Amino acid sequence: MAAPSQPRQDTYDAIVIGAGIQGSFTAYHLVQRHRDTLLLEQFLLPHSRGSSHGQSRITRSAYAQEPYARMMPDSFRLWQQLEAEAGVSLYRRTGLVVLGPAGDPALEGCRRSLGDGEVLDATALAQRFPGLRLHTGEVAVWDGTAGVLFANRALQAVQDIFRRHGGTLRDGEKVLSIEPGAVVTVTTSAGVYRAPRLVIAAGAWTGSLVAPLGLCLPLQPLRIDVCYWREKEPGTPGTGRATPCFMALGLSRAPHGVYGMPPLEYPGMVKVCYHHGSPADPEERDRVPLGTPSPNVTILSSFISSYLPRLEPRPAIVETCLYTNTPDEDFILDRHPKFSNIIIGAGFSGHGFKLAPVVGKLLCELSLGEEPSHSTAPFAITRFPGVLRAAL
Repeated sequence: MAAPSQPRQDTYDAIVIGAGIQGSFTAYHLVQRHRDTLLLEQFLLPHSRGSSHGQSRITRSAYAQEPYARMMPDSFRLWQQLEAEAGVSLYRRTGLVVLGPAGDPALEGCRRSLGDGEVLDATALAQRFPGLRLHTGEVAVWDGTAGVLFANRALQAVQDIFRRHGGTLRDGEKVLSIEPGAVVTVTTSAGVYRAPRLVIAAGAWTGSLVAPLGLCLPLQPLRIDVCYWREKEPGTPGTGRATPCFMALGLSRAPHGVYGMPPLEYPGMVKVCYHHGSPADPEERDRVPLGTPSPNVTILSSFISSYLPRLEPRPAIVETCLYTNTPDEDFILDRHPKFSNIIIGAGFSGHGFKLAPVVGKLLCELSLGEEPSHSTAPFAITRFPGVLRAAL
């Protein structure tokens, strides 16, 4: 998209920066509320530079943290609404097995979030899902609501519906400056735009965008290894479509947790990832010197050998993605402490995709000055001391 010779001047009811899944759902909700909305994306779409690309994400009801558990029914409903609007399938129900030591607090939290969550011992798990193995002192909790969201398809669908309702999406436009005020001015590489409300949902780039607005948010971008592991015998009972998603919590050998899902992306390959990564500059994510050690892949190889013996213990494919983590791994969903018409959604810490329909609704409500439909108190900026600085 070629930039015009002179910056354009355009006025909207709302501007959203970042066309990942969170920003796109925010724009979707705003335009559904009949607000003339501009959605800005710095890269040409589609792209794989941020956190929303790829074919699959887990969705689930099982959540150890109560705020997310309370939000998930609304999220499932809104995903179904998007499916109906777009006329495409966005979700495949597979169920989810949560593995961990018996009595582990996070595992128990997941069980409570399901009401009477079914608990499987090693024998019951082996009978139902022969590809998964438990060890002494470990149990599994079954979440029958869970499954796989088709991520790229979902992102495309929400952007299509946004535009169908009259929203404006401009990609290939990097935000150069934000000038706060009763009307916020956003200058990009191709235009100047104004609106009485602004939502910033720019993933790993959020920190650099809000710094000139006097905010020093504790956001840490991480480079994540997205690994695919070949089945030793493709089509073996207990693999393929019968395989559930899974999570492993509370294991000393994988303290940040492991998650996986069925072989939907690459035939005969199961996606298994470590829920952690290495600090990264989002502009330099893919510039990793050859031969750089991959301790997280080593952790996964050990986990595969121990818990998923029907998979080869070396990854067949390793791709990368970005997390943007907060210190407590909870989201930031809040108004700027000084400029109340600037709303910030950030720090989704690798577990935000499934909740994006609700996150977008909350950011929309905050931007319109409404009482949020779910409490945003757990996601306040002020839980982090010293974040407000003098504007540059």
